[in-house]
Amino acid sequence: MTQPAAAPTVRRVHAKHRYEILVDSTKAGLTAYRDRDDQRVFYHTEIDDAFAGQGLAATLVQQALTDVRACGKRIVPVCPYVAKFLRKHEEFADITDPVTPEVLQWLEAELRH
Repeated sequence: MTQPAAAPTVRRVHAKHRYEILVDSTKAGLTAYRDRDDQRVFYHTEIDDAFAGQGLAATLVQQALTDVRACGKRIVPVCPYVAKFLRKHEEFADITDPVTPEVLQWLEAELRH
């Protein structure tokens, strides 16, 4: 008998400014962020092609946003996937801030470092 696959796990890797999702201890994807005061600005989400179509992006973003709430921060969804997720999951509306030109300018400068 084959063992059922382990449930995916999500971990915050603060030193790399991202959350990673692991399937059987293999990194399957990530969502990247930068912190700006009390805001966590999400700017990129990706799932490895080998893990596509399994709903991992939704699991990753759901758990990342839950962690943002637990940390007492607010969400800024620059990443199109995170923005799309938030439109379907209103339970995070109370901690979501709009993407503004100031945030985009700050993020661009931040990512140049």
